[in-house]
Amino acid sequence: MLGICLSGGGARGMAHIGVLKALEEHAIFPDAISGASAGSIVGSLYASGMSPTEILDMAKHQSLFKAFRLGLPGTGLTNLSYLKDILNENITHDSFETLRKKLFVCVSNLHSGEYEILNTGSLYDAVVASSSIPIFFEPVEIEGKKYVDGGLLNNLPIEPLKASCDLVIGVNVMPHGPVPNTKVDSMLDIGHRVMDLIVWSNVKDNLAQCDIVIESKGVFEYGIFDFKKTEEIYQLGYDETVKQIPEILKKIL
Repeated sequence: MLGICLSGGGARGMAHIGVLKALEEHAIFPDAISGASAGSIVGSLYASGMSPTEILDMAKHQSLFKAFRLGLPGTGLTNLSYLKDILNENITHDSFETLRKKLFVCVSNLHSGEYEILNTGSLYDAVVASSSIPIFFEPVEIEGKKYVDGGLLNNLPIEPLKASCDLVIGVNVMPHGPVPNTKVDSMLDIGHRVMDLIVWSNVKDNLAQCDIVIESKGVFEYGIFDFKKTEEIYQLGYDETVKQIPEILKKIL
């Protein structure tokens, strides 16, 4: 059984679509998916039965970036209702149980201060909660508790896959190490960079436990809200995966 874990990273998560496309072109079809934030969005659409090509087309023409436009309502935060609408339009049932592939979504519980892995109940709420970046977006309430971006506490949730799969592919789109073109001129730039560094600290140990690691350093140079660069980011994920196909096939076989 093959599992694939898709990290969070905002717009950088569009690289996941390219990864899945390259894998399918070489007859590699993951049986189970786990993800946080953007990884949960792509993972949920893929687990529902959409092909990578269909997901890319949806991301471009349904303007997925609109879901992440910052607004300033009375609370100073905005919600992700547009993302929920996209899920509703593309996934027939609001349920993990009706998906074609096993899916695990990581969310961060604001009350307990710990991450949780969801794989039952409302799919839409789980994915929206997993994508609600703290400070920017409102928490999502599930069964009386408030949740935010799963990447805050576990941005590469491999745990359920390690427990059930023979082989785990980890796809990371979070920057680490020197990133030459990183902007740190404004408070917003600094906030983004600090978030990247904090999140990377909970990724590195899990990434080391993956049997196969896919990451394109070119993706690191994009920002979390660069959704207008969807095709460029997609292509980086695709190209990097194609390079690794011989090694991936060797490990699978």
